[in-house]
Amino acid sequence: MQITDHPSPNFGPRKDGLTPSLVVLHYTAMQSCDAARDRLCDPQAEVSAHYLISRYGQILRLVGEDQRAWHAGAGSWGGLDDINSRSIGIELDNGGSHPFAAAQMNSLEGLLKDILNRWSISRTGVIGHSDMAPTRKSDPGAHFDWERLERQGLAAARGRGAGPQDATQTDFRQLAIAWGYSADLDDETLLQAVRLRFRPWATGPLNGDDFTPLGHTAKQT
Repeated sequence: MQITDHPSPNFGPRKDGLTPSLVVLHYTAMQSCDAARDRLCDPQAEVSAHYLISRYGQILRLVGEDQRAWHAGAGSWGGLDDINSRSIGIELDNGGSHPFAAAQMNSLEGLLKDILNRWSISRTGVIGHSDMAPTRKSDPGAHFDWERLERQGLAAARGRGAGPQDATQTDFRQLAIAWGYSADLDDETLLQAVRLRFRPWATGPLNGDDFTPLGHTAKQT
């Protein structure tokens, strides 16, 4: 796996001695990988990520993993905040309206394996930007193939089978919190955040199928 260094000036030290325990996945939502690279390296933009992966599978390292990149912003996961100090950010060259290229996913998988091993990060620590900031962000979006990562052991495995038909909104919230959704959300926003990760094409009110993927929560490793 080849990685090209293209240093960004937009970083700082991780706070309070924190080391990475999460990986946050993003899409760039820009017209090209070059445009995304330039923005992530623009000191006026004050944004960055540790890695940028083009749709052709090329990997750029913008910020060293030991440093705090500016990719996550406000949000929380598993009851923890300052996600930038706790995470490694990976930007994927994608506008959010189409599937992710095979070459890009292959590179992402290789990079994730190395990162998880290097920092002893559990597969449950691989999340989307929308998971930790659901009121602000929708990336990596409805077209991202989470199940592909799950099959490779690179993301928490969802539950399978039939969901309960008589469970309540309170039950759903408890399961979502156990999975990691710790932001203070109203019921509708929480449902949409979970669906974006597991059932992006689902519509309508909460139903038993929404419980199924949360059935095996983040206790898995």
